[in-house]
Amino acid sequence: MNSRRKFLTKSALASAAIAATPLSGFANEKVSFETNTQPQGLPRADVKFPSKYGLGGVALGNGFHENSNARITETLQAAWDSSVRYFDTSPWYGLGLSERRLGHFLFEQPRDEFVLSTKVGRLMEPNDSFTPNPELLWKGRLNFKHKYDYTASGVRKSVEDSLQRMGLSSIDIVYVHDLSPDNGDLGKNWTEQLDIAKKGAFPELTKMREEGIIKAWGMGVNTPEPILKCLEVADPDLMLVAIQYSLVEHENAMNKVFPAMDKNNVKAVIGGPLNAGFLANRDRFNYGNDKPKNLFKKREHINAILKNYDIDLATVALNFCAAHPTVASVIPGASKASQVTANVKSFNTKVPADLWDELKEEKLIAPNAPVQ
Repeated sequence: MNSRRKFLTKSALASAAIAATPLSGFANEKVSFETNTQPQGLPRADVKFPSKYGLGGVALGNGFHENSNARITETLQAAWDSSVRYFDTSPWYGLGLSERRLGHFLFEQPRDEFVLSTKVGRLMEPNDSFTPNPELLWKGRLNFKHKYDYTASGVRKSVEDSLQRMGLSSIDIVYVHDLSPDNGDLGKNWTEQLDIAKKGAFPELTKMREEGIIKAWGMGVNTPEPILKCLEVADPDLMLVAIQYSLVEHENAMNKVFPAMDKNNVKAVIGGPLNAGFLANRDRFNYGNDKPKNLFKKREHINAILKNYDIDLATVALNFCAAHPTVASVIPGASKASQVTANVKSFNTKVPADLWDELKEEKLIAPNAPVQ
């Protein structure tokens, strides 16, 4: 973190103009949800973000550790002041807490100046005696438990509940959440839930898009298989590709998932671009307890190279994700204001071409990975 702070401080003069004017045109441009046609002839939204960065909502729901309401409000204000205008959340994040906090903040902002996405697949049920598993990502008081529901009525109710929870009049994008083989709650039965979604959630979200309740929908998952299956049977608009495309792990998404999405004119939003803090040099990897030795060793190798360029790991990692042409937006999370401002400065920092070349020569990133 010290090296990143030093690098960003040295970039202050170059960033002065950024601080004085809206970043990436967000204040002057609106997200586009133009009607387009897929190769199959199905109408859908062609989602175009005016900026390639947004804010993920895990920390807003007390992911990893508790955060006070005041701290989260400061974080969201810092994001807004830095011209972040895409905000992602989920009922699952803190079992409703992330949505409540985000909605409280966005209620005060002009509705046509931000893009909002949330998720479906779990319904919240009030329960003040609910005791979560100690290993659950969400910390602090929850007051709710959840149940899975990928039916048509379930996803419609989930969207209605989210609107009520956030106190907002509309949601732009809805992702079908965690319908994936890595979801320990579903286990091997995830394919049964997928069959339910094929007949329920998928066509219902298309119907809600046609009704104008939402503007776009897709999958929000941590593995490739559900994305590929959804592309085969439905008409999604974009995909939240979480912890699948990052500086240290990207070949599967780049060589299999993105080509399938490109074939269907579907863009990607990258969630977890820092692998839950791993690429900000945190002592964790993604959202579980595993600490892959090969990736920690890879990170050490990359950090050693970065010393020669006076640039920090997170800046390189965020720019790597944003460089791919299939990617429409990258949404790192943040639990405090300084993290948001550091991330925004990183996105607006040019990574030296020689550094990308060296990372490829050292086989630390794929030779065909887009980097500029």
